[in-house]
Parts: sequence; structure tokens; C-alpha cells
Amino acid sequence: MSKNTILVCDDEPDIVSALKIYLSSEGYEVLTAENGQEALGVMNSNPGVQLILMDIMMPVMDGITAMSKIREICNVPIILLTAKGEDTDKVLGLTVGADDYVTKPFNPVELIARVKSQLRRYTQLGSMSGEPKPETGTVSLGGFVMDDRAHSATLDGEPLTLTPTEYDILRLFLHHPGEVLSPKEIYRRVWQDEPFGADSTVAVHIRHLREKIEIDPANPRYLKVVWAQGYKFDCGGGSK
Repeated sequence: MSKNTILVCDDEPDIVSALKIYLSSEGYEVLTAENGQEALGVMNSNPGVQLILMDIMMPVMDGITAMSKIREICNVPIILLTAKGEDTDKVLGLTVGADDYVTKPFNPVELIARVKSQLRRYTQLGSMSGEPKPETGTVSLGGFVMDDRAHSATLDGEPLTLTPTEYDILRLFLHHPGEVLSPKEIYRRVWQDEPFGADSTVAVHIRHLREKIEIDPANPRYLKVVWAQGYKFDCGGGSK
């Protein structure tokens, strides 16, 4: 079995070196880049990259810009490396298409756990070979059709362009129509991790998913808020 390949993009050599040590010790192959432009070059020449650790603040091309360009060509999981005070950048990054973030200075154990979680989800979605996940196959509900084997989703026959996280969230709701799911429960099931700081992360992904499936995201037909409880999916019209 070949090693999982991870791209580390950060302009601080000490951080890159530390990440390379942590990841290599877990058996991962590590590629590196010093800025977003280099990261794009690495992605173009290494289609086998299966996860990206991306800093936000970098010279030449910042992480947000690089990530938006990467999202145009692939849905590989992206974990942002953020400073404690970069809350606005975290939200922007999740909106643009990041799957998760780790705050600097990071705990190596937490970092590796996040990496394994994303790779496990990416593998199970069928983007790589791996063990099937529960409830795998095809699900149809309302105008939605999702095919795990092809990793495709359509709404009223029109293809949806979803990140792996958005795909998993939509898939979760289609398998549990009408059921109210709290942000913490969504995080546990989708990220397969303990929901530390889950509410804001889930909210950003829900908002971005709404922009892709709702005609009017401010007045959603499908993904609705249940005040003080969470979110639920239904196929009827109505208010949030």
C-alpha cells in the first residue's frame, strides 16, 4: 500500500520542519511549499496529493487565494494553519473551501488526529481506495441524488460542486430527513472527532452548502435552523 501524500505549505521553515517530522513519523510522504504559488505548482505536478496543510499569511500568494484556486481543480481536504487572532481568516477560509483548521502553536497529537480524520473521510468517500463507510451507495430524496461510488451529487438533475466536507454534511442530512441534528452531533459524524469549537465551524460549512443548494440561502427550503437545537433537512418550502 502506498503512503498517503501530504503537502505542507508555510513560509516559516521551523514550522515546515516540525510538521515534516510529525507527519513522516506517522508514515506519510511529505511535500513542501513556501507560499501559495509554490503550492499550486506542487499540486499541478503531483496529482496524488491527498491532503494539504495550508498557512494563511504568506508572501507571493496567501493561503486563502491559493486555496480558492486549488478548489477550482480538486476537492482534496485542506486544513488551515492559523494564528490565534485570525478568527476572521478562519471563517473566510472555511467559506472558501477549507475543511478544518488547526491553531498555532499546535499540539502535535491534535494535528495528527485532524489529519487522520480528514484522510479517513477522504478515503471513505471513494476519492481513494479504502473501506466502505456505513450507509454507502446511492440515496435519493426530493430532487437530490447522491452516489458515493462516483462521489457525485445532483439537485434536480444539475450537478453540485461540493467539497468533501460539504458532501458529507449533505449526505448526513439526506440519510436523516426531518431529524434535528445539533452542531456537535454533525461535527462528530462528519469530522469523526470530538466537537471542540464545533458550532462556528459547522455554521460556516452549512452557510456555504446553502449557497450551493438553495435558490435563496437566506430563506432556505432544505437546510433549516431549529432555534437553540441545530439544523434539519426537509424537502418542502418555507422559512428557516
